[in-house]
Amino acid sequence: MDNTKPKVVAVIPVYNEESFIKNTISNIKKIDLIDEIVVVDDGSTDRTKEIVSKLDVIYIRLDKNRGKGYAISTAIKNTKFDYLALIDGDLGRTSDEVIKLITPAINNEADVIIARFQKPKKRGGFGLVKKLANRGVYFYTSKNITSTLSGQRVYSKRVIDNIDYIPNRFGVEVAMTIEALRKGFTIKEVDVEMTHRETERNLEGFIHRGKQFVNILITLITLAFRR
Repeated sequence: MDNTKPKVVAVIPVYNEESFIKNTISNIKKIDLIDEIVVVDDGSTDRTKEIVSKLDVIYIRLDKNRGKGYAISTAIKNTKFDYLALIDGDLGRTSDEVIKLITPAINNEADVIIARFQKPKKRGGFGLVKKLANRGVYFYTSKNITSTLSGQRVYSKRVIDNIDYIPNRFGVEVAMTIEALRKGFTIKEVDVEMTHRETERNLEGFIHRGKQFVNILITLITLAFRR
């Protein structure tokens, strides 16, 4: 192995992803640039553990559901890397699209590469969560980032080492975006053909988006005291 090759680690925080996780991992394994896959199980109650245990990846199990941000922080503390690729567990067969993020990262095109999804096929909410996230980033950094909520992103180790605040739950992407920009790092958004589970315009979807909104709002308020 070439010792000059940067180590790229894919981290997949998951919670009850038995329907997607096998395909997600199988397609990530097609990417030669990825050296290690770490799955952090955020207290799943379905068959996620049973499925992942057969897939030859590093598996970290949390004792209870603590939130996506907590899962990511756990992986960071327990992993050595030059580049960290964060990937959601529900990408399924489109997870290999993350190569579009890794390549510009290791080519130093930017310090953080974020996936920009196509418009959703289903009508979900009214865009309030996305507007809050994007406007929050602009308020703190004067940068227009359209994919603030995208969980598919690649960070150089320098960025991760300089991020001081990773909230436990849904505000994680917003916080990490603002922290990176505040510290003077660059961000590039890249169009991808990834697909994942979409929340619908029903009671369950509104509850999910409501929790997101509250968590992001708390994150933005917290960041006001961390200048």
